[in-house]
This record gives sequence, C-alpha cells and structure tokens, in this order.
Amino acid sequence: MLRKLPYTDVLQTVRGRRHYQGTHRISGNPYRDATLKVLPVGSRFLVSAGEASGDRYCAGLTEHLRSRLGEGEFFGCAGREMQAAGVRPVVDASSLAVVGISEVVVHIPRIYGEYRKMIAAARGFKPDVAILTDSPDFHLRLAPHLRQMGIPVVYLVAPQVWAWREGRIGTLRRNVTELHCIFPFEEQYFRDRGVTATYIGHPLSRLVRAHDSKAGFLHKHRLSESKPLVVVCPGSRRGEMARHRRLLEQTAAALHRSGCEVVAAVPPGSDFPASPYWQVASGDTWSALAHADAGLLASGTVTVEAALLGLPFVSFYQVSPLSWTLGRRLVRAPFLTMVNLVAGEKIVEEWIQEEATPERLSSGVLRLLDDLPARARVKQGLEHVAGQLRTPHDPLDYSARLIVERIMRK
Repeated sequence: MLRKLPYTDVLQTVRGRRHYQGTHRISGNPYRDATLKVLPVGSRFLVSAGEASGDRYCAGLTEHLRSRLGEGEFFGCAGREMQAAGVRPVVDASSLAVVGISEVVVHIPRIYGEYRKMIAAARGFKPDVAILTDSPDFHLRLAPHLRQMGIPVVYLVAPQVWAWREGRIGTLRRNVTELHCIFPFEEQYFRDRGVTATYIGHPLSRLVRAHDSKAGFLHKHRLSESKPLVVVCPGSRRGEMARHRRLLEQTAAALHRSGCEVVAAVPPGSDFPASPYWQVASGDTWSALAHADAGLLASGTVTVEAALLGLPFVSFYQVSPLSWTLGRRLVRAPFLTMVNLVAGEKIVEEWIQEEATPERLSSGVLRLLDDLPARARVKQGLEHVAGQLRTPHDPLDYSARLIVERIMRK
C-alpha cells in the first residue's frame, strides 16, 4: 500500500489540480519499489467495461484507487457494480454485451453511438488515465482516439489475441500504455511482441466465494439434499442464454432422468425461463458453483470461477452458424476453455458448436459424478490451475498501484 512518510502538508496547485507535496513510497511491489514526489488529489479516470466480469473488476479497482488517492472522479462505460462503486455512467455497459460476428453486425449503429459518447466524454473531461477492461471490439477502437488526446491508456484484462485475431497486437503496441494481464502466460507473450505488459494475478482469486452454506443454498432454491446437484451456467449475456437454452433443457432432461437435481445459475435480473428440469438461481452463481457436485458451463469467466472453487465441470459453447463459419478460421488456440489453456492440456471436456449435443454433455457430467478416478483427475488439474492464478498480492490493488505510479509520472 501507499505509506505516507513524514512530510510537511503543503498544498500546491499543479495544472489546475490539488497535490500534496512530499515523498511517498510504494512498498510491497513484487516487481519493484518506486519513490514518488507528489500525490494528486482529485484525479480523473475514464473507466470502461463491457462485460459482467469486467464490471466487477473495475468496481473493485475503483475502490482501490479511491483508497490510495483519497478522492477522484470516475466516469465511463459502467455496469451495475461500477455504478454502485461511484462510477458515473456515460454509457451503460449492458449495451455492449454482444458476442459473435453476425450478432455484433446488427447492433453496430447503437454501439457506434455509444462509442461516440465515450470519445466526447474523454474530450470534455480530460481524464488523467483511461482504464479499459476486456471488450476489445469496442475498446481497441476507442484506444487510438484516447492516445491522440494524450491520455495514457491502461488496459485491464488482455484481449485474447494469442487465441485469435493476432493482428490486434499492432493496435495494442501503438495505443496501450500499460497492459495488465490476468493469466500467467500472457505477460511474456505480449512483452515478446513489444507491448508493455505486467501479470497482476487473477482478480477472481480474491473475490470468488460462496455467500451461504450448502444447506442454506439448497433450502433457498428448493433443491433436494439427497440427489447429486448439477449446476448449469448458460452464459452471462442475453444472447448466450437464448442460444443455449434448448441444448441445456434437453441435457437437463437427461440428467433429471438419471436422478440428478439441476440448478440454472444466471446473473441477477436475467429473464432465463423456468423449466420442469431445473430451478433458476438468479444472482447466486458462486454459491451454486461452490455447492454443486458437477457443472455444465458455457465457456467463459465462469469456468475460471469453477476452477477456483474446485468444481469439476464440462464446458460448451455455441454461436450462430454464420459467426462460426466466419470466425473459426481465425482461431489459433488448441483449446477454447480457459482452464485448459492455462494448464496447457485438456483437463475438462469442451464441446463447441455442433459437437455440443445433449448426449455428449449429459454423458460428460454423469462421468464426473460416477467415475471417481476421472473426477479426481479433473479436480487435481483444476487445483493446479487455481494455484497458478493466485498471487501473494491482491491483483486489483496491484493494478491500482501501477496506475497511481503512472499518474505520478505525468
């Protein structure tokens, strides 16, 4: 944390802002220490996230920045959690939650309008730093404009260019001041390609946990205590949930016939429909992952959450046929599920597009319940992945520390 060393409290005005004059030291940094000369008060931050996970990370980062700087102004593309943390929404993050090439096309006019709002806000409010999180289709178009305005760009959660669309490396190198990576293999990958990158650790390693006991969770969602519990996660976006609903209902029916209890874990406020084959748990995903016996998870952040909570699972994903036809030629990674990528080997089953059938998904889940050696191997692999994602320091606090250093050097 920032430790204030003895100094005389003298307020001075620099570039129209208040600063404390004195010496401050950043300590505990696993990479380096830095002595800073002035600590700005009332710094401005453009903060932008277009995903539910990015919204959570940016909310936490905002709180860490406030604890270090005392005060500050935060505005940008904000979801529910960022707004609760005090980020003034220029754009609501839910308007950017679209996945798939063909799916994005129909939303281009609206997304372009949000993009113009963000540029206008940056030009009008002149932030000290812009913090862009995930959502590369939106943010890598915004970053060049911010750079042209002289605004340092910190990118939190690296675009997965090691998996597909590697041509984006040039955009990152030209326009991103610092890249804060959340997966251990990314730092060297980006540094080798000329991008200033730092592995901060995965924010979820300090965040993910059950919010109640297993008995309390089962009672709340009217679930049996005597049957194996399978959690189904259809995705966090409305389009994902709609695309996956039929596949998951057929799979859940097969699991139900095999004597399983199924709970569908979805984000708060989702309109995911009820079914005879599952109970819907809205806004209770971490507890569902923590207390289930096996999972059936749409590829994405939830697979990392499951790994950190030790839940064996089967992964799947589907996009529209046109998006798959256009996009699969660009994919370079051997796996699409993040835990397999971090491990460098196939730990969990992953079934993508037409390979994702009710028979394969239900068989994979039942194998995790019935084949104890297979279950143990998956759990051991997930424990290894979780160990790689945990760091001695708080990832978001470390990111805040690096951003404070950036402000000091302006």
